[in-house]
Amino acid sequence: MHGKRIALCASRKLDEMATLIEKQGGTAVIRPAQGTTFRKGEELGVEMRAVIAMRPDWIVFTTGIGVEALWEAAGREGIADEWRQAVERANIAVRGYKTVTALRKIGVTPAALSEDGTTKGLIRALAAYDVAGKNVVAQLYGDTAPKLRQFFLARGASYTELLPYRHVAPDEETLEALYNEVVGRQVDAVCFTSAMQVRFFFSFAREKKEIEPLLDAFRTDVVACAVGQVTQEALEEEGVSRVIAPEHERMGAMIVTLARYFDA
Repeated sequence: MHGKRIALCASRKLDEMATLIEKQGGTAVIRPAQGTTFRKGEELGVEMRAVIAMRPDWIVFTTGIGVEALWEAAGREGIADEWRQAVERANIAVRGYKTVTALRKIGVTPAALSEDGTTKGLIRALAAYDVAGKNVVAQLYGDTAPKLRQFFLARGASYTELLPYRHVAPDEETLEALYNEVVGRQVDAVCFTSAMQVRFFFSFAREKKEIEPLLDAFRTDVVACAVGQVTQEALEEEGVSRVIAPEHERMGAMIVTLARYFDA
């Protein structure tokens, strides 16, 4: 990694990743693209009551932290029993091992499970079920799931999203600086540690800049590096054809994988 400039989009563990990059002979460029996350208050209670009244046939849980946030909100809003009944009545689909773990703690077993932790894997698992005319609710962390929405709507289901968190976009000056650095080949790689970072950055590029020069840079000279499969999937959905990711979803492993890529 000697002489390489590596942009980091994370908002945490930056010191550890920067140190790893510097030990490999590279330079860390800090460009946090995570934004700010707020847990919803009374608004979430209103949304959950609407879901309970809907009597969903399927509930899709995509993050462990989202599962926990919904249960906490149900207790806070005085609808814990109603929420549990809604979940127990519904078929449950799950993406990610952390989500499975969170559900097991409350005695919930999924009917459909993404074995690889991706939305594509979840869709493969759901393909065996007839969802026509069914009410489907998908818990998302804040990242959109266009493929999941398209899957359910194409099969005649009614689709509703439930987001326990509100996300505020990162500073546009930071996103513009990163865009210019990628398009201008001033960085050699960009490390993304969440799908939200991907969505914010590429939404900015599509709305405020031009997307093709960005995709061309990632295709030719700048390496897109993802911390894991979900983040990799988000990059691929945005049109990035070359993405590297570690076998194990860890930030340190991501930096080591990137260093090996450059060495090769």
